[in-house]
Amino acid sequence: MRNIITYISQNRYFLLFILLFAYVESIYTRLIVRQTLNIYIFTPEAAISSLFNAIILFLVLQFFIKKWQKSDVIRTKELFKIFSISIVLYIIIMYVTGYTISFLFNTVERNFNRHTISVSFLSNIINGFIYGSFFLAYYYYHQNKQQQLKLINYNRALSESKINQLKSQLNPHFLFNNLNILDQLIEEDKQVASDFLNEFAEIYRYVLQGLDRKTILIEEEIEFAQQYFKLMQHKYGNAYLLNIENKLTNNLVYIVPLTLQLLIENAIKHNLGTLQNPVYISVEITDNGIEIKNNKILKQYTKTSSGKGINNLVEQYKILTENSITIENSDELFTIKIPLILKEHT
Repeated sequence: MRNIITYISQNRYFLLFILLFAYVESIYTRLIVRQTLNIYIFTPEAAISSLFNAIILFLVLQFFIKKWQKSDVIRTKELFKIFSISIVLYIIIMYVTGYTISFLFNTVERNFNRHTISVSFLSNIINGFIYGSFFLAYYYYHQNKQQQLKLINYNRALSESKINQLKSQLNPHFLFNNLNILDQLIEEDKQVASDFLNEFAEIYRYVLQGLDRKTILIEEEIEFAQQYFKLMQHKYGNAYLLNIENKLTNNLVYIVPLTLQLLIENAIKHNLGTLQNPVYISVEITDNGIEIKNNKILKQYTKTSSGKGINNLVEQYKILTENSITIENSDELFTIKIPLILKEHT
């Protein structure tokens, strides 16, 4: 009894639809049979009876679905078996119930003669097909919604796992590159190395905080990128020049943490700037996206880059946005365009 009450509560809107359908059907049938309009035509007892009969059919169908459906994939053979056996059992239950009630009220001869049995049999068959079809459409619609929700949750979990994996790769990338710079500074100027280490410790806190977030406000990333570039000037001075222009009209725009830093670092790593011929790094942020470009003065002797940092960013933006990163690499300029993220992903 408790299961029936729970079932009714969980599916109350569907059952209300069934009741309304049965009510309209009872009015139509009475009008056709009686050919007259009176108050009896609109009484709801036939619709309520049809609703209870339909609930019995629904429980039978659900029982056989759970018993015989082996997977989430709907197979025609299984569906036909469930539907046909459920209709047969439903008709048997209707006859047993009807006979029991007739026996108790001593109306067996009136309700179970040849004519009434044939009429009720046809009625039960029709109702079984109509209400059974309603139930199967409703049931498999909800099953499909649940499967889609599971798939969405799975894909979300997979995306979050992949982002966390990518971010965990990016963190040591940042750390080791700057430790290499520190190692060079120690040999060249211990005081500069000491200043570099103190500032590096401060901005590394930002990196660690970024590990807990998929995206941050672009203003935070701009501030960090400027701090990072100031750190680089301890070693390179004005051999590399940075200009950031923020032309956004919307302040609630997000970016993957370390995006600007990594691209600034990439420009410094692959190009040889000097005071006489500096490398200009330009960052322009508009409502259409972010464009980072630098003139190319390639180093003659440099280790072959794995491209892991930029590839890492490309993968993260693929997950978080519909638009992808684009890269333009000419003889004079290296340009990379980053799509905006308009929604925070925590």
